[in-house]
Amino acid sequence: MATSGADDRNLPRLARIDPRQFDLLFGGCKLERYAAGQHLFVQEDASDRIYGVMSGTVEISIYSPGGQKLVANIELSRSLVGEIGALDGRPRTATAICLTACEMVSLSRTQLFDRIEKNPPLARAMIELLCTRLRWVSGELGDQAFFGIEARLAKRLVFLSGVMADSAGWIPISQSELGEFLGATRESVNKTLNDWRNRQMIAIKRGGLRIINTAALNHIADSQDDD
Repeated sequence: MATSGADDRNLPRLARIDPRQFDLLFGGCKLERYAAGQHLFVQEDASDRIYGVMSGTVEISIYSPGGQKLVANIELSRSLVGEIGALDGRPRTATAICLTACEMVSLSRTQLFDRIEKNPPLARAMIELLCTRLRWVSGELGDQAFFGIEARLAKRLVFLSGVMADSAGWIPISQSELGEFLGATRESVNKTLNDWRNRQMIAIKRGGLRIINTAALNHIADSQDDD
């Protein structure tokens, strides 16, 4: 029986700067605590801060004008949140909400540029971070255009297993939330997951699931949908 648990070094979606640069960027910042469900910022808010995640899980989501939600990413310890708006000063491109209790550090936009000017290596680190983000977005657009729901769901589950699974391998996420990750309906996600459960590829419980056969999901994730 294959098990999940990918090494996050192989997960490009987790865009991070070097830990030494992270410490240099946020050195001396006061630790801030946020409760589960609390927003760091909302899409279209004015951008005035950049955040560093010390512990906890932050969800990054995009909303359509009609209120439809698409989960863009999950940020964990040592990730940066809100760097795009903090760098260009324009409104927030997404909403950031704490999925769990979080400990954060933050800088104002003025402080951010002051530290970059005083520590030039930070500029390179931020450029590399933005390039990683851009590659991730490009990959997501390609997945949406060329892959069907099964391939995209399999790919997402393997990713989530690597960053969110507990010690027993359970990923604490609902089928509705998985639909928000993929821009798909709950019904289509439910149909696919039930098929995989019947094929003993995953296990399902209320509010979570666990990968049983990682190799099978990776095979599906690599299979292009020709429909």
